[in-house]
Amino acid sequence: MTEPILHGGNLREAARRYAIALDDWLDLSTGINPRGYPVPPVPPDAWRRLPEDDDGLADCAARYYGAPRALPVAGSQAAIRALPPLFTRGTVGIAPLAYGEYAPAFARAGHRVVTLDVACRALPATLDHIIVGNPNNPTAERLARETLIEWHARLTSRGGTLIVDEAFADVDDDAAHSLANESARDGLVVLRSVGKFFGLAGIRAGFVLAAPALLDALRDALGAWTVGGPARHAVMAAFADRAWQAETRERLQRDGARLAALLSAHGFDVRATPLFAWTPTPHAPSLQHELATRGIWTRLFDRPGMMPSLRFGLPGTEGDWLRLERAMDEIARQRSPIH
Repeated sequence: MTEPILHGGNLREAARRYAIALDDWLDLSTGINPRGYPVPPVPPDAWRRLPEDDDGLADCAARYYGAPRALPVAGSQAAIRALPPLFTRGTVGIAPLAYGEYAPAFARAGHRVVTLDVACRALPATLDHIIVGNPNNPTAERLARETLIEWHARLTSRGGTLIVDEAFADVDDDAAHSLANESARDGLVVLRSVGKFFGLAGIRAGFVLAAPALLDALRDALGAWTVGGPARHAVMAAFADRAWQAETRERLQRDGARLAALLSAHGFDVRATPLFAWTPTPHAPSLQHELATRGIWTRLFDRPGMMPSLRFGLPGTEGDWLRLERAMDEIARQRSPIH
């Protein structure tokens, strides 16, 4: 039996473990915008009728991302599971700390998964495919667009593929890092999500940006009606609301900087995006526990051979911010120094 893949958001498990009522928690275990898009009322037909591929969602997404084509999927997760069998079996490079679904999905499809040192710009000749989070979850590491284009050229020269997960890229609102506008190239796949920036993880909607032939093959593998009617309505409304997007980007930039400053003030080495902050520290397991006893849930990464680390999502209200600040101050006083 394979090991279960752990994700943030497992709040019910934390509530049972610490005997704290579910409603009494401050959940910082994900990188999801805590003040998500206010979806307008769903038209009755969205509930009653089967979804239709020609409703404009794919074109709407392509315009929003600046991509030639986009395929709606039931969150990036659906694509991660369906893509590996579509590639020639080979050696796949993945960062040692990355989104946990990729490695088992490619291994199940017969690929050999190895650790990729993203700091090394000279790619090993043994790699056939590479998976990169940009920015990476949870380490917040970001690679330059020029580096990724160079990697793509090297991989495609030997029949390989570059997969770029841009789930946390929407906060930037520019093309300085995204490869969305290059996604028609053979051997390049870009994954986008509406769950993080728009705070709509529950509707399970995302998009694959790639060359037409690969999108057609993926559509065939996934089958019909991958994204439901209410989700399609919500996404098209969110993509069209440019005012909300601009205001939210400004707020998230401020909040992300505030979170990083809060953790830095307690002596932690912090690496952050506007949606989460990550800190590697040997005290990560005990810090997660001490925060949990106060009803604050964070995401722990504790893997053999690596320093443990903790990821913090954004508090959603001023009261939530004050609760986190008080908890960190209490822990610092009780365990001086805690880092």
